[in-house]
Amino acid sequence: MNFLFTLLLLGSLAAPGGRIAILDKVPGHRVSFDYSYALSKDGKPAETVTGGKVTVEGNCFIMTGLDLEVRSDGATRWTIDPGAKEVVIENIDKEDLFTNPALFINSYPQYRDRLTVHSEGQDSLDITLTLDENTSCRFRLSGVRFSDPLGTGDIPPSPFDSSWIVTDLR
Repeated sequence: MNFLFTLLLLGSLAAPGGRIAILDKVPGHRVSFDYSYALSKDGKPAETVTGGKVTVEGNCFIMTGLDLEVRSDGATRWTIDPGAKEVVIENIDKEDLFTNPALFINSYPQYRDRLTVHSEGQDSLDITLTLDENTSCRFRLSGVRFSDPLGTGDIPPSPFDSSWIVTDLR
């Protein structure tokens, strides 16, 4: 499952390199939002890839979309398919914007020169991230909610009973 869907995430048009107030509020909070993302390649119009829900706290996240649930405590990722009763557990060896919404939200300033903000509200954001000269990804966040941190006790999933197929790649 790709976040840049997640990620996804990220008025009026803001100049590249500007601050994004809604993302600047993230540190020290638990943040939840609905998302959709669309890819544009070789000048073709953006096509919606997927959407879902994300909750981020620090480097941890819970993300749903494409009938999957992905949970990460920042070091380990659980990809859960409830319909098939399958889960894959793996270490996160390399940070990847496309699979880790927490990474983008917490480090967006390093991508500012590649971001275009289409609109930003108190609980919404519509941005495009230019990946290369032929590819861009547009993220739309809605229903952005900030709350006090709860800790990460709810991030690792509950143990899976014997009816689940568990592939542990750690």
